[in-house]
Amino acid sequence: MNEKLPVSKGVLLPEDDAPELTEEWFNEADVYRAGKLVKRGRPAQAVTKVAVKLRLDPHIIATFKAGGPGWQTRINQALDEWLSNEASRNDADMPPHLPLAHGKIGG
Repeated sequence: MNEKLPVSKGVLLPEDDAPELTEEWFNEADVYRAGKLVKRGRPAQAVTKVAVKLRLDPHIIATFKAGGPGWQTRINQALDEWLSNEASRNDADMPPHLPLAHGKIGG
């Protein structure tokens, strides 16, 4: 009654029940080169966002979040639009090194 049962690391399938190794299976399999996992997915962007910690008034966050997913993107777009508008109004006052919307340079 107190005998130990063999430990199984998972359910073993009879050979006939093993999945067929199809082209689709290989396309989804992990690829290793020189022992290192090859990353998949979207390639790295040339221009990326910069992570910042920014304190904003609660009503601003609530308003943008009320619009649903993408609220951080909408904040970025609003700041980008404001910066573009300010640059066009004060073109002479903008430092020449300040990057503006969509890669344009101020000044």
